[in-house]
Amino acid sequence: MAEAPELPADRLASFAGRAEVVQPDPARWRLPRVGVVLAAGQSQRLASVTGGGSKALLRLGGLSLVERAVRSLLAAGLERVLVVVGHDAGPVATVVGRLGRGRVRVVYADRWPDGRGASLAAVQGEVEGEALFVLVTADHVFGEGGLERLLGAGEPAVLIDPAPGTLAWAEGTRVRVVDQAVVAFGKHLEEPAIDCGAFLLPPEVFGRQRQAATEGDHTLAGAVTRLAQTRPLRAVALPAGCWWQDMDTPQDPRVARMALRRSLGKVADGPVSRWLNRPLSTRLSMLLAPLRPAPDLVSLVAFTLGLAGAALLATGQGLAGGLLVHASSVADGVDGEVARLQLRGGPRGALLDGVLDRVGDGAVLAGLGLWALDGHDAGGVLVLTVAATAGALLSMASKDRAAALGLPPAPERALGWLLGGRDGRLLLVAVGAVLGAPVAALAAVTATSALSLGLRVAFLRRPPATYRQDPQ
Repeated sequence: MAEAPELPADRLASFAGRAEVVQPDPARWRLPRVGVVLAAGQSQRLASVTGGGSKALLRLGGLSLVERAVRSLLAAGLERVLVVVGHDAGPVATVVGRLGRGRVRVVYADRWPDGRGASLAAVQGEVEGEALFVLVTADHVFGEGGLERLLGAGEPAVLIDPAPGTLAWAEGTRVRVVDQAVVAFGKHLEEPAIDCGAFLLPPEVFGRQRQAATEGDHTLAGAVTRLAQTRPLRAVALPAGCWWQDMDTPQDPRVARMALRRSLGKVADGPVSRWLNRPLSTRLSMLLAPLRPAPDLVSLVAFTLGLAGAALLATGQGLAGGLLVHASSVADGVDGEVARLQLRGGPRGALLDGVLDRVGDGAVLAGLGLWALDGHDAGGVLVLTVAATAGALLSMASKDRAAALGLPPAPERALGWLLGGRDGRLLLVAVGAVLGAPVAALAAVTATSALSLGLRVAFLRRPPATYRQDPQ
């Protein structure tokens, strides 16, 4: 947001000293029903990247910015999303028309060149009767969970970054926070916080927009500043660790792509995923993103790689089999990453992925066991193979059961150092296969799975008073 009007000093005289930014609990409030995405601007500063077209069509992680904004709001549970178009309206409307199955509507702002305030005015008739509606701009991109606190605020609010980087602060619209509320917007302010271009607004804002327009100010900042003068907006802080990016300059898309790729990891990732698998899988996911592959298809490809590796292991081809097994481990991260890039994650995909992973684990360990029969005691190999397979299945089953029972999660990131998770288990198989030591690989998988399972169960069985939240 830019071009905020100067705020007369006496407007703030009645407010008390600055207070901390509130962080509301989304579960306490009912979500708004309607979201508005402003996608009408021209963005001359990005002309070298867009070729003069709308920057709302700029792609990030396989999705255009406007599609990413709409999908984010729909995934959050909103019933309807209105997309305001202006510059390059035809192509933007075509993209939007493929979304939402009747839940998404395009609104044309005929006075869009005047500024974002004019784009806001175009949806007044569409949000009448709503106590609150969400307003976001298509060129502001948020990491996963970035809008949750704002959506759950339950009253007029603005999402702010209380500690932006130097460049973001220089480019952004600064906000003045007094008594847990934003009371002023403007690039002229010397406040440390900036707004993130996302608001929870009442219909009253349209009257303030008309007031600003009669004074010659057609900016969105003008409308919300005048609203804040009469009805302060609650300051909702961006969640800690959540990234966001305003796409204004030719350098911003590159920065956003880097932030998006780095956000694809999980906080519970162990050392194998964090340092070996994710650096490969996230880059592969970003390369595949423009093709928009179905996450379920990626799951099937990862499963097929695992089966091929298992078949090679069964015939004693350790090098090729080990490499394919590790390739399947890397690919196993791609399906979830692609789903998150496309905002298409869901329980059905997770179920398929979980089933394929369990079948794949069984096939890989069976292949390793068949190889180990050559020159070793059949009874001992059978015991190791069954023990390793049982440990692999119980590892995931114990985590799923704990989640189903509502138990606090075990410290999975710390347990990852034992290599008892799927990524560590497949790495042990791959290393053992490459070294030509199938029995040692089976023994290692059995030992690490048993130790990880035992520690997880011991943690989960502790009395509730002794639970501690995993710091990661």
